[in-house]
Amino acid sequence: MRYISTGQVSLPTSLKEAVLSGIPDDGGLYLPETIPQLDKHFIQSLESLSLQEIALGISAAFLADDIPVTQLQEIVTRSMNFDVKLKKLDDQLSVLETFHGPTMAFKDFGARFMAQLMSFLIRGEDRELTILVATSGDTGSAVASGFLGIPGIRVIILYPEGKVSPSQEKQLTTQGQNITALEVAGNFDDCQRQVKRAFADSELRQVHRLSSANSINFARLLPQSFYYAYIAGKLMSKKGDLVVSVPSGNFGNLTAGLMAKRMGIPLDHFIASTNRNDVFPKFLQSGEFFPRPSDQTLSNAMDVGDPSNLARIRYLFKDDIQAIRTEISSWSFDDEQTREKIAVIFERFNYIIDPHTSVGFLGLNQYLETAKKEVEGVVISTAHPAKFPESVEPIIGESIPVPPQLAQYLEREKQATHMSIDYEDFRQFLTDTLG
Repeated sequence: MRYISTGQVSLPTSLKEAVLSGIPDDGGLYLPETIPQLDKHFIQSLESLSLQEIALGISAAFLADDIPVTQLQEIVTRSMNFDVKLKKLDDQLSVLETFHGPTMAFKDFGARFMAQLMSFLIRGEDRELTILVATSGDTGSAVASGFLGIPGIRVIILYPEGKVSPSQEKQLTTQGQNITALEVAGNFDDCQRQVKRAFADSELRQVHRLSSANSINFARLLPQSFYYAYIAGKLMSKKGDLVVSVPSGNFGNLTAGLMAKRMGIPLDHFIASTNRNDVFPKFLQSGEFFPRPSDQTLSNAMDVGDPSNLARIRYLFKDDIQAIRTEISSWSFDDEQTREKIAVIFERFNYIIDPHTSVGFLGLNQYLETAKKEVEGVVISTAHPAKFPESVEPIIGESIPVPPQLAQYLEREKQATHMSIDYEDFRQFLTDTLG
């Protein structure tokens, strides 16, 4: 299978080039030349398949031309060594817990699969691969965990100073070994801008082999499609439309769901639930996209004012705004609404959610208020609430037990290098560090 750029200038390329380069020379994002249709028998069997079996089936549809199935099985086994849980709260509402991996966030799916895939693609090579990743929270910790100790790969994580939760910061700054954290005096968009400029710096890339672990890299999206197929399998006997609410910031998670639907997975509608960084809802309303600096919110991993994956969404829909509106609804919610929904879900179901998941519930509720048909609603729960005790505990009036996966990081000492938003400072750091 070949991979094409949404910029439509760079020539189609191989899986290895698409994954290891991360981003095309024309500044677009990679997508498969065609999205394969899954076998009907596979889709009909989803109900009885494990997450790992689903992962192997979908990854083989995309990657089997480049990677032997036995090697794909190893990649899946090493990366998907945790599960998801679908909890039904009432007749119309379910929540998919995607936070049971080592860093307790959905991004463990993409980061761990990508690490194993990249490790396979660079086998036998002497030249080091450097991963540059910008994070607004959970991406950094998941990438740090997923790539820790992978031979031949160095990881440099840029995160916004004072704009990630304490537990997120500890997870991404205390790994050591081949993981380096940069604390940037700006917001997530500043971090992402530094990474994109480095990729566009031809002189730098001639000297150093750079790639990305953000959702700008296609290898991050593919494994996130696995759990959308899992949802469809578990709800095969649904009575109404299957509607999935996705807490959205950089829109990689939503794009993975859209890809799953195009593979043939029976998903009916998506809700892009955003915090007050509302550039996507406004795009759906007006048909025009106006990026802006991001605002800091309780749901910090979604604090994105210029979401990269909008380029993929527009490409998938041939930039037809009416077609996008048919398949995706989107609303934004503020911090007060986020707090209120955390309280309501706890009081009604005795169930604790984090701020990002709260935004997902708000989006689904908004949709249900106007739905004129039967709906089976699912909220993607993207992070364990124990990662945000300073936000959640005052709302529910209880302490949240700290899972072992988080507790192991909290007593470690932070190790991060302060970095300005000046690209030349970042460039000099890369030159000095990478040699």
